[in-house]
Amino acid sequence: MEKQRRTRQRRGADNEFNGIHAVVTGGGRGIGAAIASSLAAAGAILTLIGRNEERLRKHRDELRERFHARVDFEIVDLVRPEQIAPAFSSLVARRGPAGILVNNAGAVETASFLKTSEDDLDRMLSVNLKQVVFCTQAVLPAMIKMNYGRIVNVASVAGVRGQAFASAYCISKHAVIGLTRALAWEFAKTGITVNAVCPVYTETELVDRVAANVAAKTGQDVNEIKRAFAQRNPAGRLMKPVEVADTVMWLCSRRSTAINGQAILVG
Repeated sequence: MEKQRRTRQRRGADNEFNGIHAVVTGGGRGIGAAIASSLAAAGAILTLIGRNEERLRKHRDELRERFHARVDFEIVDLVRPEQIAPAFSSLVARRGPAGILVNNAGAVETASFLKTSEDDLDRMLSVNLKQVVFCTQAVLPAMIKMNYGRIVNVASVAGVRGQAFASAYCISKHAVIGLTRALAWEFAKTGITVNAVCPVYTETELVDRVAANVAAKTGQDVNEIKRAFAQRNPAGRLMKPVEVADTVMWLCSRRSTAINGQAILVG
């Protein structure tokens, strides 16, 4: 039944974004890979951005084979702002201006608040906030000229309700939501929408690493930790990346024209 539902969704999405250039940061794995797959199925021209060339190349080849998609990638270390503008200039020259930007790349570090250092805070702000700022600045001028744009920032439930032992991460994700709302107001009359999705615990390598880190620090069983994560979600299970992607797809569509400046919980 689930497979049939997905098939119907993908058929319904065919060519919805035909000819629209979509850029997905962190597009080689997890939620970013699921978003890229959904956009490819809907006909978007895709650019995946990340640091791991092998992973990006593999996902690019999968999308080309599965959907006959026009997709390529740019290797960028997003915590180095000087790399962002040249990369976006390159992808525009190769595939045209971006009409969709999904700021998905991010990371999480755990530590008690009293042991959180300035370096810890700087790392979380760089990888979760500053790169969102600079990637968004790179696409906005062309979007304004087109009088069209969809920007979706992947924040976190931690950016809405907080989370113990992850204060620096929570600060950065709260800031992403604040940025989302500020940009929505500033560009509300340009045909551009800016929204955030805030997933609960999701089946990703990121959650696996967090669970492993907690296990290493506490001596708990990693599978028990993951079960505890799942129980914190309203549904009592980990979300699947494609479930986050479905919400992102709606926010990128023309059906969500009136949705702006929102932080939508997924899960």
